[in-house]
Amino acid sequence: DDTIDIIPLSFLSVFFGKGGKPVVNFANMCNQWTGQFAGTNLANCSFMASDIQKCQAKGKIVTISLGGSDGQVGFSSPAEAAGFAKTVWDMFLEGSLRPFGTAILDGVDLNIETGSPAYYTNFVNALRALSDNSGKRYYVTAAPQCPFPDQKIGYALNHAFFDAVYVQFYNNYCQISAPNVSINQSLRSTDNWAKTQSLNKAVKVYLGAAAARGVAGHLSSQALITVARDTQKKYSSFGGVMLWDADTAYSKIIVSPSIYF
Repeated sequence: DDTIDIIPLSFLSVFFGKGGKPVVNFANMCNQWTGQFAGTNLANCSFMASDIQKCQAKGKIVTISLGGSDGQVGFSSPAEAAGFAKTVWDMFLEGSLRPFGTAILDGVDLNIETGSPAYYTNFVNALRALSDNSGKRYYVTAAPQCPFPDQKIGYALNHAFFDAVYVQFYNNYCQISAPNVSINQSLRSTDNWAKTQSLNKAVKVYLGAAAARGVAGHLSSQALITVARDTQKKYSSFGGVMLWDADTAYSKIIVSPSIYF
Protein backbone atom coordinates (compact mmCIF):
# COMPACT_ATOMS: atom_id res chain seq x y z
CA ASP A 1 0.00 0.00 0.00
CA ASP A 2 1.79 3.13 -1.22
CA THR A 3 -0.39 5.44 0.91
CA ILE A 4 1.07 4.23 4.22
CA ASP A 5 4.66 5.11 5.12
CA ILE A 6 4.85 4.82 8.92
CA ILE A 7 3.18 2.33 11.27
CA PRO A 8 3.33 3.08 15.03
CA LEU A 9 2.29 -0.03 16.98
CA SER A 10 0.09 1.17 19.83
CA PHE A 11 0.59 0.91 22.74
CA LEU A 12 3.25 0.13 25.25
CA SER A 13 0.84 1.30 27.92
CA VAL A 14 2.59 0.52 31.23
CA PHE A 15 6.22 1.46 31.83
CA PHE A 16 6.86 -0.52 35.00
CA GLY A 17 4.63 -3.55 35.37
CA LYS A 18 5.01 -6.93 37.00
CA GLY A 19 8.66 -7.88 37.37
CA GLY A 20 9.62 -4.31 36.51
CA LYS A 21 8.88 -4.94 32.84
CA PRO A 22 6.59 -2.92 30.55
CA VAL A 23 3.15 -4.02 29.41
CA VAL A 24 2.04 -3.82 25.78
CA ASN A 25 -1.51 -3.93 24.49
CA PHE A 26 -2.07 -4.11 20.75
CA ALA A 27 -5.82 -4.73 21.17
CA ASN A 28 -7.06 -7.71 19.17
CA MET A 29 -3.60 -8.33 17.67
CA CYS A 30 -1.57 -9.10 20.81
CA ASN A 31 -1.92 -8.40 24.52
CA GLN A 32 -0.97 -9.84 27.90
CA TRP A 33 -3.75 -12.44 27.65
CA THR A 34 -2.31 -14.01 24.48
CA GLY A 35 0.84 -15.26 26.21
CA GLN A 36 3.40 -13.64 28.49
CA PHE A 37 7.07 -13.80 29.39
CA ALA A 38 7.49 -15.62 32.71
CA GLY A 39 7.29 -13.43 35.80
CA THR A 40 5.88 -10.47 33.87
CA ASN A 41 2.73 -9.20 32.18
CA LEU A 42 4.73 -8.50 29.02
CA ALA A 43 3.03 -10.12 26.04
CA ASN A 44 5.00 -12.41 23.77
CA CYS A 45 4.14 -11.03 20.34
CA SER A 46 6.85 -12.90 18.46
CA PHE A 47 4.26 -14.19 15.97
CA MET A 48 4.05 -10.60 14.66
CA ALA A 49 7.72 -10.61 13.65
CA SER A 50 7.23 -11.82 10.08
CA ASP A 51 4.51 -9.24 9.39
CA ILE A 52 6.69 -6.44 10.78
CA GLN A 53 9.63 -7.56 8.68
CA LYS A 54 7.50 -7.80 5.53
CA CYS A 55 6.35 -4.21 6.04
CA GLN A 56 9.93 -3.06 6.62
CA ALA A 57 11.08 -4.89 3.49
CA LYS A 58 8.63 -2.75 1.53
CA GLY A 59 10.11 0.42 2.99
CA LYS A 60 7.64 0.99 5.81
CA ILE A 61 8.85 2.48 9.11
CA VAL A 62 7.48 0.46 12.04
CA THR A 63 7.77 1.94 15.54
CA ILE A 64 6.48 1.28 19.05
CA SER A 65 4.16 3.92 20.52
CA LEU A 66 4.40 4.58 24.26
CA GLY A 67 1.50 5.81 26.38
CA GLY A 68 -2.06 6.21 25.15
CA SER A 69 -5.11 7.67 26.85
CA ASP A 70 -5.05 5.05 29.63
CA GLY A 71 -1.30 4.72 29.96
CA GLN A 72 0.37 4.12 33.32
CA VAL A 73 3.50 6.02 32.43
CA GLY A 74 6.05 8.47 33.79
CA PHE A 75 9.42 8.72 35.52
CA SER A 76 10.50 9.66 39.03
CA SER A 77 14.04 10.72 38.14
CA PRO A 78 16.45 11.29 35.24
CA ALA A 79 18.13 7.98 36.08
CA GLU A 80 14.84 6.09 35.86
CA ALA A 81 14.10 7.68 32.49
CA ALA A 82 17.53 6.74 31.16
CA GLY A 83 17.14 3.22 32.51
CA PHE A 84 13.80 2.84 30.78
CA ALA A 85 15.35 3.99 27.52
CA LYS A 86 17.75 1.06 27.84
CA THR A 87 14.80 -1.26 28.54
CA VAL A 88 13.01 -0.09 25.38
CA TRP A 89 16.24 -0.44 23.42
CA ASP A 90 16.77 -3.99 24.65
CA MET A 91 13.19 -5.07 23.95
CA PHE A 92 12.26 -3.44 20.66
CA LEU A 93 15.41 -2.19 18.99
CA GLU A 94 18.78 -3.94 19.30
CA GLY A 95 18.73 -5.74 22.64
CA SER A 96 18.14 -9.29 23.77
CA LEU A 97 14.64 -9.50 25.38
CA ARG A 98 12.45 -9.62 22.29
CA PRO A 99 8.63 -9.30 22.48
CA PHE A 100 8.67 -9.22 18.66
CA GLY A 101 11.18 -12.03 18.29
CA THR A 102 13.67 -11.37 15.52
CA ALA A 103 11.96 -8.18 14.33
CA ILE A 104 13.87 -4.98 15.12
CA LEU A 105 11.64 -1.90 15.10
CA ASP A 106 12.60 1.43 13.56
CA GLY A 107 12.06 3.69 16.54
CA VAL A 108 9.80 5.01 19.28
CA ASP A 109 6.74 7.25 19.35
CA LEU A 110 5.66 9.15 22.49
CA ASN A 111 1.90 9.46 22.85
CA ILE A 112 1.96 10.72 26.43
CA GLU A 113 -1.50 11.66 27.71
CA THR A 114 -1.25 10.72 31.40
CA GLY A 115 1.22 10.97 34.26
CA SER A 116 3.92 13.53 34.92
CA PRO A 117 5.63 15.32 32.01
CA ALA A 118 8.99 15.16 33.80
CA TYR A 119 12.15 13.57 32.41
CA TYR A 120 11.01 12.66 28.88
CA THR A 121 13.92 14.76 27.61
CA ASN A 122 16.24 12.43 29.56
CA PHE A 123 14.50 9.42 28.07
CA VAL A 124 14.86 10.66 24.49
CA ASN A 125 18.46 11.74 24.97
CA ALA A 126 19.39 8.36 26.45
CA LEU A 127 17.68 6.56 23.57
CA ARG A 128 19.50 8.78 21.08
CA ALA A 129 22.82 8.01 22.76
CA LEU A 130 22.19 4.30 22.28
CA SER A 131 21.11 4.67 18.65
CA ASP A 132 24.02 6.96 17.78
CA ASN A 133 26.34 4.01 18.30
CA SER A 134 24.30 1.84 15.96
CA GLY A 135 24.64 1.40 12.23
CA LYS A 136 20.87 1.70 11.77
CA ARG A 137 18.79 4.88 11.72
CA TYR A 138 16.17 5.04 14.45
CA TYR A 139 13.30 7.51 14.63
CA VAL A 140 11.85 9.31 17.64
CA THR A 141 8.43 10.90 17.19
CA ALA A 142 5.68 12.31 19.39
CA ALA A 143 1.90 12.61 19.18
CA PRO A 144 0.97 15.80 21.08
CA GLN A 145 -2.57 17.09 21.50
CA CYS A 146 -3.49 20.03 19.26
CA PRO A 147 -3.71 22.65 22.06
CA PHE A 148 -0.27 24.26 21.93
CA PRO A 149 1.97 23.71 23.81
CA ASP A 150 1.12 20.16 24.80
CA GLN A 151 0.96 19.78 28.58
CA LYS A 152 2.62 16.36 28.72
CA ILE A 153 5.30 16.33 26.04
CA GLY A 154 5.69 20.03 25.23
CA TYR A 155 8.83 20.53 27.32
CA ALA A 156 10.57 17.52 25.80
CA LEU A 157 9.67 18.71 22.30
CA ASN A 158 11.68 21.87 22.98
CA HIS A 159 14.67 20.15 24.54
CA ALA A 160 15.15 16.83 22.72
CA PHE A 161 15.60 15.88 19.06
CA PHE A 162 12.43 14.59 17.37
CA ASP A 163 12.07 13.47 13.76
CA ALA A 164 8.34 14.16 13.48
CA VAL A 165 5.23 15.07 15.46
CA TYR A 166 1.80 13.59 14.80
CA VAL A 167 -0.49 16.30 16.18
CA GLN A 168 -3.84 14.91 17.35
CA PHE A 169 -6.44 17.20 15.78
CA TYR A 170 -9.38 15.28 17.27
CA ASN A 171 -11.22 15.05 20.59
CA ASN A 172 -10.37 18.69 21.28
CA TYR A 173 -11.57 22.26 20.68
CA CYS A 174 -8.92 22.59 17.96
CA GLN A 175 -9.99 19.38 16.24
CA ILE A 176 -9.84 19.20 12.49
CA SER A 177 -13.58 19.80 12.07
CA ALA A 178 -13.57 22.89 14.34
CA PRO A 179 -13.97 26.46 13.02
CA ASN A 180 -10.91 27.44 11.01
CA VAL A 181 -9.67 29.89 13.63
CA SER A 182 -9.01 27.09 16.14
CA ILE A 183 -7.20 24.62 13.92
CA ASN A 184 -5.33 27.34 12.03
CA GLN A 185 -4.03 28.84 15.27
CA SER A 186 -2.74 25.44 16.35
CA LEU A 187 -1.19 24.77 12.95
CA ARG A 188 0.53 28.16 12.92
CA SER A 189 1.89 27.58 16.41
CA THR A 190 3.17 24.11 15.57
CA ASP A 191 4.70 25.25 12.28
CA ASN A 192 6.42 28.11 14.10
CA TRP A 193 7.67 25.68 16.76
CA ALA A 194 9.11 23.44 14.04
CA LYS A 195 11.04 26.33 12.51
CA THR A 196 12.13 28.26 15.59
CA GLN A 197 12.08 26.06 18.71
CA SER A 198 12.59 22.46 17.63
CA LEU A 199 16.17 21.21 17.89
CA ASN A 200 15.55 19.52 14.55
CA LYS A 201 14.84 22.30 12.05
CA ALA A 202 13.83 19.65 9.51
CA VAL A 203 11.18 18.13 11.81
CA LYS A 204 7.93 17.26 10.05
CA VAL A 205 4.44 17.98 11.38
CA TYR A 206 1.67 15.50 10.58
CA LEU A 207 -2.02 16.31 10.60
CA GLY A 208 -3.55 13.76 12.97
CA ALA A 209 -7.13 12.81 12.08
CA ALA A 210 -9.70 10.41 13.47
CA ALA A 211 -10.54 7.49 11.21
CA ALA A 212 -13.68 6.49 13.16
CA ARG A 213 -16.89 8.32 12.37
CA GLY A 214 -17.92 8.33 16.02
CA VAL A 215 -14.83 10.23 17.18
CA ALA A 216 -15.11 13.98 17.72
CA GLY A 217 -13.42 15.79 14.87
CA HIS A 218 -13.90 13.10 12.22
CA LEU A 219 -14.03 14.29 8.61
CA SER A 220 -15.01 12.49 5.45
CA SER A 221 -12.16 11.32 3.21
CA GLN A 222 -12.71 14.10 0.68
CA ALA A 223 -12.93 16.80 3.35
CA LEU A 224 -9.72 15.50 4.94
CA ILE A 225 -7.93 15.59 1.59
CA THR A 226 -8.99 19.22 1.14
CA VAL A 227 -7.72 20.21 4.59
CA ALA A 228 -4.46 18.31 4.12
CA ARG A 229 -3.70 19.88 0.75
CA ASP A 230 -4.50 23.34 2.10
CA THR A 231 -2.21 22.69 5.07
CA GLN A 232 0.56 21.52 2.76
CA LYS A 233 0.35 24.77 0.79
CA LYS A 234 0.40 27.00 3.88
CA TYR A 235 2.99 25.31 6.11
CA SER A 236 6.35 24.07 4.86
CA SER A 237 6.79 21.83 7.92
CA PHE A 238 3.83 19.68 6.80
CA GLY A 239 4.84 16.04 6.56
CA GLY A 240 1.58 14.22 5.85
CA VAL A 241 -1.50 12.79 7.54
CA MET A 242 -1.71 10.48 10.55
CA LEU A 243 -4.86 8.40 11.02
CA TRP A 244 -6.05 6.89 14.30
CA ASP A 245 -6.31 4.07 13.85
CA ALA A 246 -5.32 1.83 10.93
CA ASP A 247 -7.90 -0.88 11.61
CA THR A 248 -10.73 1.65 11.58
CA ALA A 249 -9.27 3.50 8.60
CA TYR A 250 -9.34 0.39 6.45
CA SER A 251 -12.61 -1.06 7.73
CA LYS A 252 -14.38 2.26 7.11
CA ILE A 253 -12.62 2.73 3.75
CA ILE A 254 -11.04 5.99 4.85
CA VAL A 255 -7.72 5.31 3.12
CA SER A 256 -7.70 5.47 -0.67
CA PRO A 257 -4.80 4.45 -2.91
CA SER A 258 -5.36 7.67 -4.86
CA ILE A 259 -4.48 9.94 -1.91
CA TYR A 260 -0.96 11.35 -2.16
CA PHE A 261 0.74 14.42 -0.70
